Amino acid sequence: MKQTELLCKTIEQALHQEIRTPKDFDQLRERIFLRLHQMLSATTLKRVWGYLDNEGEPSVRTLDTLAQFIGYKNYQAFCMHSPADGMEPSNLAMNRHLDVNADLAVGECLTLYWLPDRVCHIRYEGDMRFVVTASENTRLKANDTFCCSLIIEGEPLYLSQLQQGDQEQTNYVCGKRGGIRYER
Repeated sequence: MKQTELLCKTIEQALHQEIRTPKDFDQLRERIFLRLHQMLSATTLKRVWGYLDNEGEPSVRTLDTLAQFIGYKNYQAFCMHSPADGMEPSNLAMNRHLDVNADLAVGECLTLYWLPDRVCHIRYEGDMRFVVTASENTRLKANDTFCCSLIIEGEPLYLSQLQQGDQEQTNYVCGKRGGIRYER
């Protein structure tokens, strides 16, 4: 099986549905956009899946986007770590995510959102440590610090070693109901 066919099959397994009809491709396009904020046309997806005749190979950008959709860094990473023919793939995180040590630079700022109307602005200090720069409608306050190694959109955010003023360090969960969203 070609790697692109395996990528399509892995996406279908992760979604628990076959992608076969024009409506399926439209829905996949929307899901990719919602998760990654990247747009692939339904026509491009149809060509990758072989639903439409394709005279060439999909672009690297298209393959990278599809691999990122199922949790890989890019298509090359998918090819290196994809399951062998006939093997069941691991259940991958299906959401946009940040591996703090690998994906953030010291000084980079993020804005976190969670229900009902929570907003928190944070700055990465290095070594998985963050400082709150501002917040709205949350218990987190400016100058609070915490550690976090992974931020997954749509999942709760687990903060460890939360330091608020001279209070004892504690752990804290943001977005227990509905998870968090983030912007860089």
